[in-house]
Amino acid sequence: MKLIYLDNNATTRVLPQVMEAMHPWFSEQFGNPSSSHPMGQYAKQAVMTARKAVANFLHAGPADIVFTSGATESIQTAIISALAANPERRRIVTSTVEHASTLLLLNHLAETQGIEVVLVPVLNNGQLDMAALGAAVTPTTALVTLLHANNETGVIFPVAEAASIAHAQGALFHIDAAQSAGKIPLDVTNLGCDLLSFSGHKLHAPKGVGVLYVRKGIALQPLILGHQERNRRGGTENLTGIVGLDIACHLAQQCLTSERTSIASLRDRLEQGILKRLPFARVNGSGPRVPNTTNICFPELLGEEMLHRLGQAGVMASQGSACKASGTEPSHVLLAMGLNRNNALSSLRFSLSRETTEAEIDSVIETIAAIAKHVLPEALEAA
Repeated sequence: MKLIYLDNNATTRVLPQVMEAMHPWFSEQFGNPSSSHPMGQYAKQAVMTARKAVANFLHAGPADIVFTSGATESIQTAIISALAANPERRRIVTSTVEHASTLLLLNHLAETQGIEVVLVPVLNNGQLDMAALGAAVTPTTALVTLLHANNETGVIFPVAEAASIAHAQGALFHIDAAQSAGKIPLDVTNLGCDLLSFSGHKLHAPKGVGVLYVRKGIALQPLILGHQERNRRGGTENLTGIVGLDIACHLAQQCLTSERTSIASLRDRLEQGILKRLPFARVNGSGPRVPNTTNICFPELLGEEMLHRLGQAGVMASQGSACKASGTEPSHVLLAMGLNRNNALSSLRFSLSRETTEAEIDSVIETIAAIAKHVLPEALEAA
């Protein structure tokens, strides 16, 4: 049975070019970048080369790039650093639909340190309520932290506008770009951010490597102490992962314009095909979205059962974030958008990649239609 993988927002396959570039650094050039001998210096040069590639990817300077273990570490370092930079400011503003890596830390800070956390609502289409954001950011705000693209719906927030709101009140602004990196252009100057985070494994690099962009002049409060990364992130660098990220960012930058159009076309084909075959289904989220993501509600069809049947047919999808994929609790993102519990539990996320084909999309449409016909024949006949 040929597998069809449509869960790329959870993680992506490491591309062959990335694997090839990483291979020598496992067993041939395995030196520690902090060692002074030639092997160590060769490894250090590879890290420096990767730092330049990632900086180019973000239109930043190499000195602005800190390598981490992934977006979770980057996000949490950014939040802790913003509070340390402005200890007299005790408010953090974010949205109701952020990733768990943000919300869990903010809940912890509220409970243990009395930090005031303000959650800005979203509209029914998943877009941020900008009027509410403007009212939430005050002179006591240390940081505004927002997703660039929602990991469940793909909805893109107007982060440049949000950055202006934050800066007008003297607050720092952080972007969680885990789901936008490699899908839409990222230019930290145009975005107006002070800090930006993303993970390698979301854009065809390996797991265990990530990036935190830090605007020049911002002091970082490291979560892990050590001399590496200019004293901003301790621990021996993940050399193979960093080399892989170098190549993945380069490939993403090369293909960004053409692939964005072709992947969006496949995403639209999937949505239109499903809605045509299942008129009772509907798409969750509208307006600007990243090209690879759609979230579709199948009323009266339990999402967990749908996933099981799709898996039996070789189709890999999800109910939302891989960090909360039990299927027994509804998505906080969809609830925040106004869906009731049943409809939230009846929704599935499909996330495509540059490797997704038209034939795979057509096969998924037919598979979903067949599942619905088996489970809800009356609903289809009525439609």
